[in-house]
Amino acid sequence: MQLIDGKQTAAAVRQEIAQEVKELISKGEKQPHLAAVLVGNDGGSETYVAAKMKFCKEVGFKSSLKRFDETVTEEELLECVNNLNQDVDIDGFIVQLPLPDHINEEKITEAIDPKKDVDGFHPQNLGRMITGAPAFISATPQGIMELLSRYNIDTEGKHVVVIGRSNIVGRPMSILLSLKGKPGNATVTVCHSRTADLASICKQGDIIIAALGIPEFLKADMVKDGAVVIDVGTTRVPSEKTKSGWRLKGDVDFENVSSKCSYITPVPGGVGPMTIVSLLLNTLKAAKKEIYS
Repeated sequence: MQLIDGKQTAAAVRQEIAQEVKELISKGEKQPHLAAVLVGNDGGSETYVAAKMKFCKEVGFKSSLKRFDETVTEEELLECVNNLNQDVDIDGFIVQLPLPDHINEEKITEAIDPKKDVDGFHPQNLGRMITGAPAFISATPQGIMELLSRYNIDTEGKHVVVIGRSNIVGRPMSILLSLKGKPGNATVTVCHSRTADLASICKQGDIIIAALGIPEFLKADMVKDGAVVIDVGTTRVPSEKTKSGWRLKGDVDFENVSSKCSYITPVPGGVGPMTIVSLLLNTLKAAKKEIYS
C-alpha cells in the first residue's frame, strides 16, 4: 500500500507556481491577483479563506478580501460581484460558500464572469468541462486529477466507482475520468444513496472515489484487493484527544481498508491540501488567459 500524500504534493505544486510567478513578473507581466468574498463569520469558511490568503502570499499572488455581515442583501452582494467582474486588476475571485439562506447561491454564481470563475462553478465552465473544452475545473475534482497524474495512477480502461453525485465533486469527477485524456478514458459508475447493492458495485471498482460525506462509510468488505481509494470526506467528529474537541474523519474506514489498497489517500492530508492549490492553479491560468484567450 502506498499513501497518496496530498500535503507533500500540494507543497511541490506551490513551489512550481511560485517559480512561474517569478518568471512572469521578471518579463514585466502583471502579478496574479485572487480575491475572495466572505459573508458572515462561519468558522470553517474563515479558516478556509485565511488559508487561501496565506498561500497566495507564499506563491507571490496579490490577494484581497471583501467582507460582509450575514445581513448583507442579495442586491449588495450582486453589486460586489459586478465590481469584481469589472476590476481589470483582479484575475479571479471566489464567493465563499455557503451563503445565508436569504441569498440565492445559484444567482450569485451565475453573476460571476466565467473568465474569473476560478472556483469552476459557473454553468459555462461546467458546460465546457463536459465537452472537454478548456475550462476552470472546480477545486476538489481538479486536485484529485492532479494527484492521480502525479502518482502515475493508470485510469485508462479502469472501472471507477464514484460514491456521491454532488455538483461539486461526484458529477465532475465522473465526467473528467470518462473524458479522453490522461487521467481519463475510464469506465465510470456513479453511486448514491438510492443505489441498489452498493457494496457489490464498489467491490468491482479498480478505483473508488468516496465523496458521500458519511464518516467511515466505505468498509474493507466493499473494496477489492489492489484497488485505488480516494477519500474526499472531511466530517468533523467529537474527539477528547484534540484541543479543538473534534477531528476530521473521511468517508473510508482507513484502518481496515488501507491494507487492501495499492494506493489510498489519508484524511487529513490527502485530497484536502490539493483544493487550495487547485484554486491557485486556476488563478494562474486566469492571469495568463489560458482558458479564455
